[in-house]
Amino acid sequence: MITQQAPLTLALPKGRMAEKCATFLAASGLSVPTTDDDRLLIIENESGTVRHIMTKPTDVPTLVEYGAADMGICGLDTLRESGGNVFEPLLLPYEYCRLSVCGVANQPHPQLRYMSQPRVATKYTNLASQFFQERGINAEIIKLHGSVELGPLVGLADLIVDIVSTGTTLRVNGLVEIRTIMESQAVVIANPASYRLKSTLIQDALDRMRQALKTIDAEKAAVSRGKL
Repeated sequence: MITQQAPLTLALPKGRMAEKCATFLAASGLSVPTTDDDRLLIIENESGTVRHIMTKPTDVPTLVEYGAADMGICGLDTLRESGGNVFEPLLLPYEYCRLSVCGVANQPHPQLRYMSQPRVATKYTNLASQFFQERGINAEIIKLHGSVELGPLVGLADLIVDIVSTGTTLRVNGLVEIRTIMESQAVVIANPASYRLKSTLIQDALDRMRQALKTIDAEKAAVSRGKL
């Protein structure tokens, strides 16, 4: 009796990262989630060999850690904030940014270790708490889900911890970076059990991704040589 192998399940972020993930999957020769209804949360390819779970970026590490998905793509910042127990086989060359401590511009900012009980607004409560605790700073961490930049502007917080890419949003709102906590980019993650039980499928997907990265690097090198 022939039994059909369970599909490879990928957790992919909705929103800003979705298009870049789809582009990279296509470049890797892997199945891309395709649907006419963007409300659809689970999308299978025509052969039924790959299933995509479309979810909030912050939920990708949880779905992979608990085995609801075999693999996923998320930001390294999101993964570190979750503390998820997953494998990290591959970094991807997009979604470059940094997690930073920021404050109001044109104000004297003492060295962080000399600050007394600063209030810090952030959605990265775990990473922020860890950063300040490691420096012996008794910071009050205030959870915000939306525009964290509002914290200092309305007197809710002294500092913020947030993702910075170009820095434009900070400048527009009169804020500046004080200290970088970590650098971030997109990362491929895998469930440890799936990594063993579906090793052939996962290794094939990773090999395709690595080959796509080599092609991307070669194209960048060719462009760079052309500019010389």
